[in-house]
Formats: sequence, structure tokens, C-alpha cells
Amino acid sequence: MKMTPLITSAVMHFGEMGSRWGFNRTVGQILALIVLSDKPLAAQEIADALSISRGNTSMGLKELQSWQLIKQHLIPGERKEFFVPAGTIWVLANRVFEERRKREIDPTLSLLRDLLLDKPANDVEVNAQEKLNEIHDLLESVTAWSAELQHLGPDKLNTLMKLGSGVGRILDLKDKLLPGKGTVN
Repeated sequence: MKMTPLITSAVMHFGEMGSRWGFNRTVGQILALIVLSDKPLAAQEIADALSISRGNTSMGLKELQSWQLIKQHLIPGERKEFFVPAGTIWVLANRVFEERRKREIDPTLSLLRDLLLDKPANDVEVNAQEKLNEIHDLLESVTAWSAELQHLGPDKLNTLMKLGSGVGRILDLKDKLLPGKGTVN
């Protein structure tokens, strides 16, 4: 694949963002390269384009496959394995979010549930459990809300995102019209 300045810039940035999404820089770069390519890419093409070893490329491809972000693509008459994105940008974003939820939010919710089941030993622990309960409820709400968003589909989700600031103005108007109803301090 020809690495134009635009593609190089995007690939390098995705590499830096990879660590924030839950995988390393090289894996982020591999994903960006595959997503931005107009054709299926072979492992050697990826290694050459990114100037990384074939082994590092292979490990990165396996990790991306385990996240279900890329898939193999067969080209008749070719013995090499080729790789393509495993869906649209929306599908990929949902998969990254889902993996992050499994790795980060679910274990936290599990720990919080366990801590909330314990009988507090003193007033300090009563206070701590009240705060932990607030955190638990917030994470549960965010998780339920995000699950609903994932089921909307790209068109409806895109429309909802465009409404973003409008929804905030509607909620402000509701608070002005119905003071004291549903406001949280």
C-alpha cells in the first residue's frame, strides 16, 4: 500500500490513540492501515508499509482478529492471507466499545456489587458504601444507555448525535417549565 502523507498522518495518529482504546501503538497503526486501504492487504504489505517485523505484524493481526475488528479475505489464486475491516466504521466502533466495557466496566461493576453486599463495620464504611452505590448506579445507567445506543443502528445513532445540543436545550426548557422535577444537584 502506498503511504501518502494523509494516510501516514492518520495511521500514526491511530497508533497513538490505540493505547487509549485498549491496544498498543502498532496494533492501532495496523488497524488504521487496513481500514484506510482501498483493497485487501497482505501481512507483508502491512509490515512493509509500517516498517515493522513480520512477527510483530502477525501478532497485531491476531489481536485485531480477536477483537473482531478485521477478518481474513480470500483472493482466488492467491496463497497469501489478506485482511479487511470486519464491518463498517460504526460496527468497528461498537466492537471497540464492547471490548472496553468487558475489560474495564464489567469488572468494576462486579467489584462494586461485592463491596455493596458487605455489611459496613462502622460509619466510615457506611459513608463509603453510599458513595460506592452512587458509582455503581452511575455505571449501571451508563452501561444500559450505551447498550440501547448500540442497538439503534448507524442512521438513528447519527441522527441522535446531531441532536446532541438540542436535547440539552430541551432539558433546560423542561427544568424552567417544571422547576424541581427531576433535577439532580
